[in-house]
Amino acid sequence: MTEKRVKDYYTGNVQQEWRRLIQDAYHRLEFETTFHFLGKYLPKKGRILDAGGGPGRYTLELAKRGYEVVLLDITRANLEFARRQIKRGKVQDNVGQVIEGSIVDLSQFADNTFDAVVCLGGPLSHVMDQRDREMAIKELIRVAKQGAPIFVSVMGRLSILVIELALFPHELEKSFFKPMRNGGNYNGRSGFTACHFFLPEELVNAFQSQGLIVLEMVGLEGLGSHHDRKVNELAKNKKRWRIWMETHYQTCTHPAVVGISEHMLLIGKKAQG
Repeated sequence: MTEKRVKDYYTGNVQQEWRRLIQDAYHRLEFETTFHFLGKYLPKKGRILDAGGGPGRYTLELAKRGYEVVLLDITRANLEFARRQIKRGKVQDNVGQVIEGSIVDLSQFADNTFDAVVCLGGPLSHVMDQRDREMAIKELIRVAKQGAPIFVSVMGRLSILVIELALFPHELEKSFFKPMRNGGNYNGRSGFTACHFFLPEELVNAFQSQGLIVLEMVGLEGLGSHHDRKVNELAKNKKRWRIWMETHYQTCTHPAVVGISEHMLLIGKKAQG
């Protein structure tokens, strides 16, 4: 039932999700900060699994940078859209496969297949059952080669509580609020789809318990989280924006900043042997 709810939501929002990461300076923070850290840890070449890659925004950019990419997503409408964008971007030669499937079951891929695995924008947040999340984490690690980097971004729980305070205080009285606050699960019946909102330590512990070596945690929107208007205004002044972005990259790995960010990125490495 939850999986259908997620599929239905993204089927109806393909264009919106495609535009989301580049629509303005605030949303580009997530995209550009992710690539800042991908550039730090990715091998110079290789085969990458874009797990839960939606309409292909990351697949397209990685393919343009010369990587061989496999795109997997649960929503057929996303994949149909992605195929058109891949063709339009003339990167078909670098996109080996576009596959319908779930991050919970990557059995179509052998162990130690990929030089890197990315799961970006929150696919793991849409896996509501804890046992399924554990299985997804095992699978993301399993298909990576030994020593390969793994990048997973999710939606933050403290961030959503700030949003409730600032924009939807009436929802504090709703039946879904306390379960979301206490356990992170939102049933998706009002406004957004089913989602598990993570605490930073919860995400780290979930991957470390499966043997991943966690290298860094990043708050993708950083100190700019929830200040979209101010961020977009600031971006119009090139000098101030340059200074702010320096500030952003200096602070976005601070634990307090990771905790309040709308999206947080875990960077890890599969152990050798």
